[in-house]
Amino acid sequence: MEIASELTTKLCSHCEREIPTSNADLHYAHCSRNLKKCALCGEMVPKKHEDEHYNETHAPVECSLCSHTVERELWSLHKGEKCPQRMITCEYCEFPLPAVDLFKHQEICGNRTELCQSCNKYVRLRERVNHDIQFHGDSDGTAESSRNARPEREEGARRRPARARDSPQKRILLTIAVTGIAVLVGSVFLQRRVDSNQQQ
Repeated sequence: MEIASELTTKLCSHCEREIPTSNADLHYAHCSRNLKKCALCGEMVPKKHEDEHYNETHAPVECSLCSHTVERELWSLHKGEKCPQRMITCEYCEFPLPAVDLFKHQEICGNRTELCQSCNKYVRLRERVNHDIQFHGDSDGTAESSRNARPEREEGARRRPARARDSPQKRILLTIAVTGIAVLVGSVFLQRRVDSNQQQ
């Protein structure tokens, strides 16, 4: 008869676990006095460790890089993929920089050119893989970079092509610089004229 009561179970109303009927009353007394169900995850936690459970499992985490507060469940995603200040390596120069600056950096860095050792032409870094595939049939990126091997420039070797026309922003900056220099030179001459008039 005792064996039959051991096999029958009863659902604990506190922790919602199946408990052998013979231990149900004792279990419920212990369970309700010492354990509490976490409102966030439903896990039964000892009452004395309730705060510790919350802090280790559910408390929001402040990111030390970007100062955003992130739910603990999303912390690894934030740290690995979402944080704008996480360090990412530039694919062109292998320089580590914050993710927020990566796009702007790669726009500039990818426009740098390197000498293709196979055809002796200068190729933009961002176009290097396509160049190797299109002109050299090299799809695995094993073409040697001019960073790795810099042969002495032979006489008659190709030079970099002439730069494209300057952008309007560069023209404006140049105009401002020239104007500033003109004002500076003009003020020097004016000061000399004033000084010479005072001496007379």
